[in-house]
Amino acid sequence: MRPMPYLLALDEGTTSARAALYDASGRRVAMEAVPLASRYPQPGWVEQDPLDIWRAQHEAARLVLLRHGATASEVGALGITNQRETTLVWDRTTGQPVAPAIVWQCRRTASACAALAAGPAGDWIPARTGLVIDAYFSATKLRWILDHTPDAAARARDGELLFGTVDTWLVWKLTGGAVHATDISNASRTMLMDLASGAWDADLLDLFGIPLAMLPEIRPSGASFGVAQADHLGAEIPIAAVAGDQQAALAGQACFQAGLAKNTYGTGCFALLHTGARQPRSRHRLVATRAAALNHGPRFAIEGSTFVAGAAVQWLRDRLGLLASAAESEDAARSVPDTGGVFFVPAFVGLGAPYWDAEARGLIAGITAATSREHLIRAALESIAYQTAELIAAMEADAGARLSELRVDGGASVNDFLMQFQADILDRPIVRPADVETTASGAAYLAGAASGFWPGLATIESFWQVERRFEPAMPASRRDSLLSGWKDALHRARSSTAGRVPAG
Repeated sequence: MRPMPYLLALDEGTTSARAALYDASGRRVAMEAVPLASRYPQPGWVEQDPLDIWRAQHEAARLVLLRHGATASEVGALGITNQRETTLVWDRTTGQPVAPAIVWQCRRTASACAALAAGPAGDWIPARTGLVIDAYFSATKLRWILDHTPDAAARARDGELLFGTVDTWLVWKLTGGAVHATDISNASRTMLMDLASGAWDADLLDLFGIPLAMLPEIRPSGASFGVAQADHLGAEIPIAAVAGDQQAALAGQACFQAGLAKNTYGTGCFALLHTGARQPRSRHRLVATRAAALNHGPRFAIEGSTFVAGAAVQWLRDRLGLLASAAESEDAARSVPDTGGVFFVPAFVGLGAPYWDAEARGLIAGITAATSREHLIRAALESIAYQTAELIAAMEADAGARLSELRVDGGASVNDFLMQFQADILDRPIVRPADVETTASGAAYLAGAASGFWPGLATIESFWQVERRFEPAMPASRRDSLLSGWKDALHRARSSTAGRVPAG
């Protein structure tokens, strides 16, 4: 019998669902993507259709097999990685969603979180979960669905409804409802899990009024999550791994040891520092989270997240029409020597770490009559680097050590202008791997190690290869001046209330 030549990674993101095939050498041989739309019914609100999420991911998986000329019977195992914190509720019997999915970016529960943080639970929730009390995480999203969907709270108490993040939804759909499970990395982002024990926390469930019966079983990232039914892709495929997208990217960057760090440049920016078996406690408003792990004991990471990174460039393209494609941004930015004094703070849905300011709003400062399209585009790219620099500064302060380098991935990491500016403003080398699609590769690597497709982590580490290294070259005086200008613009975005429309 011929050995299974492929692993399949399902990478369900915020703006698209992707599927990729990897061969026995860890090389990505094919990838397909299907766009996924979001809805913005009110300022600060972000929703998606759970059935659209499933359709897009299913279509991407079928396309990658079809266009590569492969069959499901040639796939040894599949791994799933997903946009985290996005919250779904569906009927246990029919599988029909009872409400739109509330996306991780959505700020509709910001006022509830502020009240919670100001009350008695304000201290013990972060200590228990490792998270900042914020609308970013799933708990208040789930409570909102139960409160605002007719009969949902009663049906949840009666065991008729199920909750899941996107990974759980995809596993449930792929297995025909046979498996209702999540992995430790996704569960750690819900604000319902005890970070130390890796179990759902009774006090948190009581606080939020969440019935335990609607929650998925928590499993290691590299574990059996059942079998994808044959009618989906043409043959049964074992689901051997699940991980949230940023923890999957950490694995895809071969950051399995304490002290290694990566930053993913996607819709937002997500920097993670692996801390090994040590549970971190941030003093600089970052969050502690579970790293994706096989069944070898707990692994942790410290994380900083910004809500809008690549999405700022998409906004210039889709809302203002300044770009035909995101790829054009690099040449546009290089065509001017600087931003002409313009700073762009893309706080479209507030600010994430280290500020966690739900009331901040986007701002473009320093515009003059000489400001051009190219200045605005360059300022948008530079804003991504400034936000990352703040995350890394907080991360290093927590770790008590300076990073020797930062590994990068994600769609915007292919922009050489941005990567060089990032190295300059961070004053650290930036290392880009040969394959920047590390969320997908991380899911494949974890599935391969868990299923025995590969013998262990050492094999996976050997797959990681450097494509380019960006060394800092900016004079310190110039870097300090730019950072000062960014801080001033950031202060204005946080303090100004002009023109705000209250959320909710």
